[in-house]
Amino acid sequence: MFEKRVEIFKKRDRETWLAIRAALKESGLRGVRAGHYLQDVVMAGGCGAKLDPRDFGAKGKIDREIYWVRVLADDEERAREILRKNGLVAGIGDDLMVDAALRKSAVDKYYP
Repeated sequence: MFEKRVEIFKKRDRETWLAIRAALKESGLRGVRAGHYLQDVVMAGGCGAKLDPRDFGAKGKIDREIYWVRVLADDEERAREILRKNGLVAGIGDDLMVDAALRKSAVDKYYP
């Protein structure tokens, strides 16, 4: 119940997250935990409704969730082997904990 878990996946990639969860479940690996959360701070809308204006574009709501998968520390190598056999790559994103306003954009690279 209170065993140490290791994070093997943490990215903004829902499709890979779903595939990793399915592969680990099919293999019968126990103690897998998976979830997602919204890390970005929501900007206040003009009317104070706390709506994120980026959600109302032409393509609809943008998925900014961070998806994660944790396995028991003892099963980490087995989980990675299962993912390799299924052609999946697990990893942890580098800029996930940086606030969206502080991330470098393509424009910033050209106009520092």
